[in-house]
Amino acid sequence: MKRKITNEELKHLLLRGDEAEIKEVIFDIHPVVILDLIHEDEEAAPQLLAHLSDEVIAGIVEEADDDEKYELLKQFSDVKQSHILEEMSLDEVTDLLGELEDEEQKAILAKLNREDREDVKELLTYGEDTAGGLMTTEFISIRAKNTVRQTLEYLQKSTDAETTYYLYVTDRSQVLKGVVSLRDIVSSPFDTNMLEITNPNVISVRYDEDQEQVAKTFEKYGFVMMPVVDEENHMLGVITVDDIMDVMQEEMTEDIHRLGQVGKEERIDSKLGESLKSRLPWLVTNLFTAVLAAMVISYFEGTISQVVSLATIMPIVTGMGGNAGTQSLTIVVRGLSLGELSKENALRILRKEIGVGMLSGLVIGILIASGAMLFEGNPVFGLVTGIAMFLNMMLANIAGYFIPVVLEKCHVDPALASGVFVTTVTDVLGFLFFLGLATMALPYLL
Repeated sequence: MKRKITNEELKHLLLRGDEAEIKEVIFDIHPVVILDLIHEDEEAAPQLLAHLSDEVIAGIVEEADDDEKYELLKQFSDVKQSHILEEMSLDEVTDLLGELEDEEQKAILAKLNREDREDVKELLTYGEDTAGGLMTTEFISIRAKNTVRQTLEYLQKSTDAETTYYLYVTDRSQVLKGVVSLRDIVSSPFDTNMLEITNPNVISVRYDEDQEQVAKTFEKYGFVMMPVVDEENHMLGVITVDDIMDVMQEEMTEDIHRLGQVGKEERIDSKLGESLKSRLPWLVTNLFTAVLAAMVISYFEGTISQVVSLATIMPIVTGMGGNAGTQSLTIVVRGLSLGELSKENALRILRKEIGVGMLSGLVIGILIASGAMLFEGNPVFGLVTGIAMFLNMMLANIAGYFIPVVLEKCHVDPALASGVFVTTVTDVLGFLFFLGLATMALPYLL
């Protein structure tokens, strides 16, 4: 039994350069482990990679972030780069090219063999965020007229595929006929026709389908691979689950950024100018909504000047409304993103959000009313505060439901714009309810 090698031992081995020993252990090491070693000591990257085979280096480059792939490749000669690119899957090469300038793209394409170059150019024609942009053309398709024997003989010669656990059966024109598992092939008699063991109910995605919808399909069916087809059901390629995991992480990050009104491209290590460009437009938008709330306050200046304690309490009313609205819109935006909110359950979810707003508003309203009454020593002051809190939290939940739904109907990303509108509603209504009620009850507050 082989002994488990630690990361420190692996690093020492790679730096020491004992090629025979490296060759013996390296294929049991996941490329991510070596990539982590490079991240820990970037200056040692050339030495860590120097004695590795083209296939292993290709695996490391594939595991790197898209904007890091090219930096790793540049550490090698042009000839070595060609050999590494030949070992990489075509969808990963396409992702690499998508991060490069035109001249750099041409240089990489020139290092590919003619067949791979044409396949990559075809992949580049598909939208980056579509099924076509995610797929690879390296898959094994089995002819429908073949027997199991002919299929097994063909599989022994085929090595350029992402996975062979599931095989797709096509006719001579590459029209998708069904899917068959490797288990069914090896357990069937040699003279069995492939169509006899083929499942015709294959789930596929169209090349122009958005990557987020593709991810939902993978999640729904629990697949590890899915075929990509055109309008006439011709098989174009396959998408594997590792690509979908990247999409899900990307979409989740994008949603989180948008809820915070931050551009999806911004990262923790973004440059000053990039971060400013990402954030400033939304800060300016928030400024205008804040001015709107300030205008409401200015309308009640006379009331505030007579009961100064109102200025102490009113930020609590608006702040709690904002929190309630954010909770509601977060659930609704996520439901829209996952397809969980539909026409069939929309009314039920609305009733639930109204109920949550009323009950939470009642509880928080009673608490803040009690505190305000003790603070001011006036039961009417507490009653005004409690009613304003109840109304604002209830309407905050309603706004948290309707605003993302309406934005999606208008083809505006709910995750991007909902927060600004919900905050505006809760601030304006919070001040309006609280100061309006206070004005109505002013004789009892003096």
